[in-house]
Amino acid sequence: MAAKPRPTARRIGLGQELRQLRKEAGLTIAEAARDMHFDETTLQRVETGWKSFRQAGHLRELLERYGITDEEQVNRLVALQRDASSREWWTGTGTTMLSGMPRFLGVESAAREIRVFHPTVIPGLLQAKGYARAVHELHKPIDETTTEFMEHSVQLRMRRKEALTRDDEPMKVWAVLYEPALRYTIGDADIMQEQYAALAELAALENVTIQVLPQSGSGYVALHDVNIMILDDGLPTTVQSDTPWSTVAVTDKPREVRRFSRMFDAMVADARSPQDTPEFLHQLSREIAR
Repeated sequence: MAAKPRPTARRIGLGQELRQLRKEAGLTIAEAARDMHFDETTLQRVETGWKSFRQAGHLRELLERYGITDEEQVNRLVALQRDASSREWWTGTGTTMLSGMPRFLGVESAAREIRVFHPTVIPGLLQAKGYARAVHELHKPIDETTTEFMEHSVQLRMRRKEALTRDDEPMKVWAVLYEPALRYTIGDADIMQEQYAALAELAALENVTIQVLPQSGSGYVALHDVNIMILDDGLPTTVQSDTPWSTVAVTDKPREVRRFSRMFDAMVADARSPQDTPEFLHQLSREIAR
C-alpha cells in the first residue's frame, strides 16, 4: 500500500508564499480559483502544503491573476514547485544573507512553536533592533552587503518577531541561550543592555520560555544553530540550520528532526531554570555597565 501523501517543508514554503501573494492581491480562495483550471479545494491544499499543482501552467496562471509579472520571481516559484517532492533543500545565498530565505520564512510563519539555540549569538527571533543591526554590521564586510540591504534585513527580522507578541495565538518560543553568546559583546555596552532588557521582557511572556546554558557546565553543547519548527494541522515538524557557506539547510525528515530534538533536549537538561533567567540578565546588564 502506498504511503499517504503528506506535506513537505518545501511545499509548505511555497504554499505560504502563494497565500501571502493572494492576500496582497485582495482575493479570497474562491475568487482566486474562479474560472481557473483547478478548483478551490486544490488551491486550499496547495496553500497548506498538502498538494502541488499538476502543471506549471496552472501556477503561472495563478501568479498572473495575482499580478506577478516579474519573470525572475515567477521562474523561482515554478522551480520551487518542480522540486516540491523533495523534503530537504540547500539554498546558496552568495553575497546576500537573505537569498533563498522565503522558503525558510514560509515554514517559520506556519509554526505554532519554535525551539531555538545558537552557540555564538542571540537567536534572530529574540534580537532587539540595535543588536540585530550590530550583528549585520559585523558581517557586512564579510558578506559584502550594502547598507540598504542590511537595513532591509533588520526590518525583516523585526517583523518576524511580531509573531511572538501578536494578540491572536502568538507563536510559542522555547530558547536556550548559551552564556558565552550572551556575554559576547555585539556593538557596545548600550546595545547589549538594550538586548538584555528586551530578553527580560520576552521572558515575562506566557508564550516565551528562555533558559540559560552555563559556560561552566560539562554537558552537551551544539556546535551549530538549532531551529525546530513545530507546525499545526498535521504538518511535519521541520528543522533548520545555517552553514558556513552562507546556505540555509531545512528538512522535515523524521530522522533529522529526532536528532535535532535530542540536541535541544540535552541542552535543556543542563540549562538553568527559566525562573532564573531575569535575574541572570540583570546581572549581565550590571556587569557590562561597569
